[in-house]
Amino acid sequence: MTRAGIVDAAATLLREQGVHAVTTRAVAAAAGVQAPAIYRLFGDKDGLVDAVAEQVMAAYVAGKPPAEGDPVADLRTGWHAHVAFGVANPELFALLSEPGRAQRSPATAAGAEVLRGRIRRAAAAGRLRVDEERAFGMLHASGVGTVLAITGAPADARDPALADAMWDTVAAAVFTDAPASPADDLVALLTTVATVVPSLPALTAAERAMLGEWINRALHHLR
Repeated sequence: MTRAGIVDAAATLLREQGVHAVTTRAVAAAAGVQAPAIYRLFGDKDGLVDAVAEQVMAAYVAGKPPAEGDPVADLRTGWHAHVAFGVANPELFALLSEPGRAQRSPATAAGAEVLRGRIRRAAAAGRLRVDEERAFGMLHASGVGTVLAITGAPADARDPALADAMWDTVAAAVFTDAPASPADDLVALLTTVATVVPSLPALTAAERAMLGEWINRALHHLR
């Protein structure tokens, strides 16, 4: 109970006043505990900030709606929700964008897996122009960059259409308008086939692995 109260108090300070307000003294006062309790539970201020970031991010990821319907429309909705979350939580987003902190965050990893799963749905529907890993990198980078561009500008100088413009630009490079056919896009077709290789019947695990390797090699050559 004490740990939860401390994290909640620190999250409120972070949200209302920014990361610089999350001091051991301020958090202890807000949570009604002594400072040694914070050191005992979290080690130091960085440990406390990590716990706060993890809690808020985990709640956000857990609240993501299930993917259903058109896979590209689902990705668009999720991408815009990600940008909106970052703009609403700029201090937290900046913390989670630090490479070291992001790499050790289970909640951030869970969010990445949600994105990968939705990209896999688009690939299985024949809607990718690029392979899944490239699609993940482009959507992730554009989402992070859009948030940082918006939050880095003065409130009265922000471009209200930036997020839509970024999505439209990246989506045009990542997705096809309709499922691919042989005459359309070899990369899209190979990417689609790659999604079903792990479950192909009548093949051994070694044969499926070899087929997956051949497809990935071809995709790498076609990039």
